[in-house]
Amino acid sequence: MNGAAGCSSPEDQRRLTWAAGLTAGILVVEAAGGILSHSLALLSDAGHMMVDLLALLLSLLAVRFACRPATDRKTFGYHRLEILAALLNGSLLVVLSLYLFYEAVRRLIHPQVVDTRLMLGVAGVGLLANLIGIALLSPSRRNLTVRSALLHILGDAFSSVGVILGGLVMQATGWYRADPLLSLLIGGVILWGAFRLMREACDVLLEATPAGLALPDVSRAIASVSEVVGIHDLHVWSLTTGRPALSGHVVVRGGVSLADTDHILNRIKSVLEARFGICHTTIQLESEAYEEVGEVHGAGEEVG
Repeated sequence: MNGAAGCSSPEDQRRLTWAAGLTAGILVVEAAGGILSHSLALLSDAGHMMVDLLALLLSLLAVRFACRPATDRKTFGYHRLEILAALLNGSLLVVLSLYLFYEAVRRLIHPQVVDTRLMLGVAGVGLLANLIGIALLSPSRRNLTVRSALLHILGDAFSSVGVILGGLVMQATGWYRADPLLSLLIGGVILWGAFRLMREACDVLLEATPAGLALPDVSRAIASVSEVVGIHDLHVWSLTTGRPALSGHVVVRGGVSLADTDHILNRIKSVLEARFGICHTTIQLESEAYEEVGEVHGAGEEVG
């Protein structure tokens, strides 16, 4: 088995490296600008940038480890490190959003004067950097780890837009409670994205059927192959993002020779790859007279 198969490309890794460097630079600018302008919204954006930087570094580490070959103990390689990194990134985002909610409520009670000119200038630079980061990572968004990093940067872009709009409102009206209200909005966006990311990562870890695939459809596709009379103990899951796997027992009609089973197996694999993109399969062919030794547990439906 090739454990490195399906690992992130060198181009994906280069994109993550550039995005991490860009995020580190803007983090320093936004943190300094938030302190000098007394803007909680800008400091919130800087805090998000800090988590983004950690997320990008974790993602970069994960995709590099995912390319390591399989071993006798890690027979599937290190692909799941990408999923663990995505789950950790989502957890960090939840913590950050809860802190933003707390700090925003405190500022709503005791609003502070904000230097809106400095706030707007720094937020504009941050938005430009976010747009560059999105352009860097978007071509690699099929990878869940890269997509988790992209979600961080997308959240930052929304934050920067909100900060700019809030700065314009405060500059025009002097209503400084707009700053913590923006932080509440930013926190909500971050929390929503974090829950979606964590749900997708947990689905992979729990070996749920990949999104967009329906187990009954897969069963019917296998059953469409002639000589197939039944299917049971069918499972479809993801090794990691974009790598669905399948295992199952396929019952073939009596009288099929051993030479014919190879032909049947290849036709089943061709159908699975063409219709569902499933290339990693483990299929046990059984005759109608076959009797299972022991008890087999599985979620696959019986067909036949």
